[in-house]
Amino acid sequence: KANYFSKFSNAPVICKLVGRKVLDGVGQPTLEVEIYCTVKNYEKRICSTVIPSYSQICENALPETTEADEKERNDSVNTAVEWVNESLNTMLRDLKPTDQCQVDKILGDYFTKKVEEKKEIQKQVEEEPEATSALISCAPSATSLPGKKKAAKQGKKGAVAKKTIPPAEPVEPVLCGSLAIGGSSLAVSKAGATITRIPLYLHIALLKHGEDSPKEFTLPLPMVTVLNCEKHSPAKLKLMKEVMLIPPVQLSLKQGIERVLDIQKEMMRLLEPPGRAPRAFKRISHLGCLITGCDNLEQPLLLMQTACNNIGLELGTDTYLAINCAAHELMDYVKGEYEILTGMFKSPDEMVDMYVELINKFPFIIALIDPLRKEDRQQWDNMCCALGSKCYLIAEDAATYIPKLKIDQNMNVPMCSGVVLKYINQTTVSDLIEVTGLLDSQRHITILGSPDGESSDDSLVDLAVGLGARFIKLGGLSRGERVTKYNRLLAIEEEL
Repeated sequence: KANYFSKFSNAPVICKLVGRKVLDGVGQPTLEVEIYCTVKNYEKRICSTVIPSYSQICENALPETTEADEKERNDSVNTAVEWVNESLNTMLRDLKPTDQCQVDKILGDYFTKKVEEKKEIQKQVEEEPEATSALISCAPSATSLPGKKKAAKQGKKGAVAKKTIPPAEPVEPVLCGSLAIGGSSLAVSKAGATITRIPLYLHIALLKHGEDSPKEFTLPLPMVTVLNCEKHSPAKLKLMKEVMLIPPVQLSLKQGIERVLDIQKEMMRLLEPPGRAPRAFKRISHLGCLITGCDNLEQPLLLMQTACNNIGLELGTDTYLAINCAAHELMDYVKGEYEILTGMFKSPDEMVDMYVELINKFPFIIALIDPLRKEDRQQWDNMCCALGSKCYLIAEDAATYIPKLKIDQNMNVPMCSGVVLKYINQTTVSDLIEVTGLLDSQRHITILGSPDGESSDDSLVDLAVGLGARFIKLGGLSRGERVTKYNRLLAIEEEL
């Protein structure tokens, strides 16, 4: 009888959101959002999600910079927890978790309101009477925005540059508390999948395509980080932040990951100094891969080549390479050049020539991520003309962040093959669906990537599968918060 009457009960609706501060994979605070729904007249916990607090982990950051960043992140997470537990908890109550568009519109409107409130506060501060402005000028840090000092510094450096280069674009401001928007949107999406009893990746595909959802899913190819080249002394090489392996498409995901593990083991053996007992603990980066210092551009590539040859594999046939250059971290604004090795500088034009030479010598490199700053658009164009048919040229830091890209409805990125998207801050699931649709229509490759400070939540993998991403960039095969995602990818492969 109970089963008979249950079909007449109301559809599940959201009854409560709970936000709390938790720690991510590198011990930094971030946000967890928990969703409760009213199901057959009972309150029931449905799911939770942890969104990474976006932060690029700088290897050589000054102590005062690190301290300021930590305080800013802590304040942002505390504000996000407050937003979820108070405003968003009330605003999303009684909505269906399956109505993602309506939820994301409410979240977007709330965020816009908060942005306007902040602008109003800034305006009031700027319009204070002259009598108080003298006092304020004694302590400029109290009223200046965190991003303004950095922008002024970069402009100053650019002014005395030996060579004229486009100045660095101002950093997109991140509103304190914006994590609440992305976290709540993803949590609702997970709740919608749970309520309808389908996997999250299928729920995302249905949201993107409607009834035209693909009958078969193609898993994204993993870009597995195996090497992180140390950027400070005694190492000389600064250019390669990550060296990644991409298994060939004809292998199953499981076979591909096993192949990467075999290469990684051989690399660890090669990096072990001769005549010494193997160390139980190797230096592992926050990206989940081996750390090593290199003295020139070819050294890490030859190391990978040797490791593959030793186990009977050939780079360019049995596996491929991708390099995250992170060139924006290397620009010396005084010289107007990139410092690719300690003491060795190259102009943007010389960088293009160097990459062309590198790809011609090592044709098994099939992707370069952030080979230049986004401001060097002419050089991006030149490089696309020279290398576009030989390898993917991917924008990660060089890409506009998702909400702005959605508003502009225009690929405000340099000429490139594809874009790495990260689910962070005020990005909603609807934003991500819209932007990937835009990328698809413009024949750009979509790559979903995890930020430096990652959490153990594996939703990113379902997002990548559901959205039809070509690649997924998760870091290395170490550290629990990264391995969790590879395990989820393997589980989806089994399901499909």
